Amino acid sequence: MRATLWALALLLTAVPATAQDASQPAAGGQAAAGASSGGGAEPEWRHATALTGEPGYAPGFAHFDYVNPDAPKGGRVRLADPSGYDSFNPVLTRGNPAPGILLTYDPLMAPAFDELNISGAYPLIAEAVRYPDDYAWVEYRIDPDARWHDGTPITAEDVAWTLEAEKAADPNLRFYYQDVVSAEVVAERTVRFTFARAGNRELPHIVGQLRPLPKAWWTGEGADGEQRSITEGTLEPPLGSGPYRIARFEPGRFVEYERVEDYWAADHPTQVGKNNFDTIRYDTYRDQTIIVEAFKGDRFDFREENSAKNWATGYDFAAAERGDVVMEAFPTEATGVMQAFVMNLRLPKFQDARVRRALNLMYDFETQRRTIFYDQYDRISSYFMGTELAAEGLPEGRELAILEEVRDLVPPEVFTEPYANPVAGSPDAVRQNARQAVQLFREAGYEIRGGTMVNVETGEPFTIDFVANSPATERYVLPYKNSLALIGVDLNFRVVDSSQYLELIRSRDFEVATLGWGQSSSPGNEQASYWGSQAADQPQSRNYAGIKDPAVDALIERVILAEDRETLVAATKALDRVLLAHDYVIPLFYTPYDRTVRWDRFGRPEEIPPYAAFFPTIWWYDEEKAGALEERS
Repeated sequence: MRATLWALALLLTAVPATAQDASQPAAGGQAAAGASSGGGAEPEWRHATALTGEPGYAPGFAHFDYVNPDAPKGGRVRLADPSGYDSFNPVLTRGNPAPGILLTYDPLMAPAFDELNISGAYPLIAEAVRYPDDYAWVEYRIDPDARWHDGTPITAEDVAWTLEAEKAADPNLRFYYQDVVSAEVVAERTVRFTFARAGNRELPHIVGQLRPLPKAWWTGEGADGEQRSITEGTLEPPLGSGPYRIARFEPGRFVEYERVEDYWAADHPTQVGKNNFDTIRYDTYRDQTIIVEAFKGDRFDFREENSAKNWATGYDFAAAERGDVVMEAFPTEATGVMQAFVMNLRLPKFQDARVRRALNLMYDFETQRRTIFYDQYDRISSYFMGTELAAEGLPEGRELAILEEVRDLVPPEVFTEPYANPVAGSPDAVRQNARQAVQLFREAGYEIRGGTMVNVETGEPFTIDFVANSPATERYVLPYKNSLALIGVDLNFRVVDSSQYLELIRSRDFEVATLGWGQSSSPGNEQASYWGSQAADQPQSRNYAGIKDPAVDALIERVILAEDRETLVAATKALDRVLLAHDYVIPLFYTPYDRTVRWDRFGRPEEIPPYAAFFPTIWWYDEEKAGALEERS
């Protein structure tokens, strides 16, 4: 589900209002009695929702359990931006949005970080939510205290306008919200979203991730007298609603946010203990080597380290030896991942599954793990790696019953052979894999001539153009290039800057690239954007590979319409199993932890939910630690 992934990616949350209209009492939680959209009693207002299980916080709770309600306010935190930015538009997909821009906007619903496993969410800009038992629509009642930074109220009209504005500006959101057919103001502070069909229990929940935008600001004139547009980039700091606003910036160099002193939700139960820094600054460093050196030079404070080599050897310096730098890994229990060499299936040469499997046979993960990954990674073997949703063994029970519905549309081995990546790691295994790869290429109409793999009919060499946006990628791509050379396949590796890379991926002008998909523990509508046939032809969807398969489409529908947790898990495992059987990608590697390094000038709650570091959202500047660090420097 996108809301949960957004929470993990941005480490932002917000709070539910507790004020209620006297004529519209709020009910308890997800289990509150509802009503059919076809008539009868009106559904009750809810103080929280969850896709599975029950929300854990009762109405009127004081704060989330995982925060320090007495966390001090003040200080600053400096972070690194690896790509630069050219716009403050929070929804436009063209160009690069400023890092941290969503610090300036609150959502309708805020995730609880300790309930990411059930997708628990609590109203923020909305003070309450309700929907009928058949999930045909959802209404959000806007908190009367909700304000933009200029003091004007956030209105139901702002919310309704935002949905249409985001659909116009972002093709991904237009696809994601395609079943949301209308947003209309039905009362002074109430907006109703109506859905194209009933039965999708996720739709009321995902609409809550909408971050309202101020209609009057975006449809008005800018300081230069020109008409603003949500479909265009802008470097005019926008009017926001969140805990921070843009204070200073220089495109291509930095952007700095300041805490809003009169933030409307500062004392809200789920904001207590959060947003503790006076200043959050992002500085741009476009080179990964320079980023590491800048961190070691105390140019910024916190970093998530995605390089095994850096984690093993890169932070052996004096400050770390003194204890001034802390290396800490945080578990990511609620999220799954597929990171892979992604082939563009729109190209004829990648449309044969035998070719794709042959290319997987030539990836020697075991040697890379030993020689360049310091034994830190495991091989990915699922599109939902690290979760209970990953397919294992042979299908049985409800999963098998779901797969029987598409038996005639899937490879027969779905029912007879568990998916397994090829295993290498020794010269004998590499040779055996190479023989199998050559045989598969031969079956697909290729042969080796003069040391080059060529198409038997045309004589055209089989080559691969591999595009990346970081030189660090070559550490694991160049060994793969050498392996492919054993069977006469030439891989050309090239590195482009981040903006060019994004454009190549978005326009599908690539052959192979390292790409990934994050997964929550409650998958839903986003799966259609990841693997659905309709999304394959959308340039900016996340169906990077261009997967078009009727069985995959049918299983995505089963995931979206799953009526309970057991069915959701079974349908997701079935989807995973079918995706794997087609060898659409060459799975890479992962670790079930976020590896982080930080300068020891910050405090944090004793217990952090086991899903991420949640830095800097629930951390704070520790004056005592910072002073001691400065004395030792």
